[in-house]
Amino acid sequence: MKAKNQRIEYFPILLKSDEKTYKDAFALFDRKATGSVPTTQLGDLLRSIGQNPTLSEIHELEASLPSEINYAKFVELINRPGGFKKLGGVEDYVKAFQIFDKNLTGFIGVGELKYILTSVGEKLTDSEVVELLKGVNVTDEQTVDYVEFVKSILSQ
Repeated sequence: MKAKNQRIEYFPILLKSDEKTYKDAFALFDRKATGSVPTTQLGDLLRSIGQNPTLSEIHELEASLPSEINYAKFVELINRPGGFKKLGGVEDYVKAFQIFDKNLTGFIGVGELKYILTSVGEKLTDSEVVELLKGVNVTDEQTVDYVEFVKSILSQ
C-alpha cells in the first residue's frame, strides 16, 4: 500500500527512433548550447515532435516549470501520465467543418471561418487568423474549400 504523499518515480522508456527525434528537436531549440531550452519555447518544441498541447496546457506547464528545462525534464513532459491529446486527422477536422456547411458543398464562408477560428475551441487571435488565411484560396463568392484548408494547416 502506498504511503500518503509518497512520490512515485516515473522513468520513461524511449524507442531509439523517438530518442533521436527528441534529441534533435531539443538541440534545435537549445540555441545557446547550454543543455537547456527556455520554457517559453516549450509549446513550439512539443509541436515539433508531433505533440499537440493546447494553449492552456502550455500556460499551465510554463507556470509550473523553471524558466528553462533540460533534456531529461523535456522527456519527462513528453511521457507524462495522461500525455497530450494526439493531433487529429484530416477527417476529424473536416467533420467539424461540415457542421457549418449546411448544404455539404465542401465550402464555408470566409466570415464564418474567421468566426469559428476566433470563437470555438482553442480560440485564435484575429492576427493569427489573418496569418492562417494568407495562403488560402478564396472563391469569388468569398468561400473557402475547408478540406484543402485543413490539409494546408496540418501539413505545416
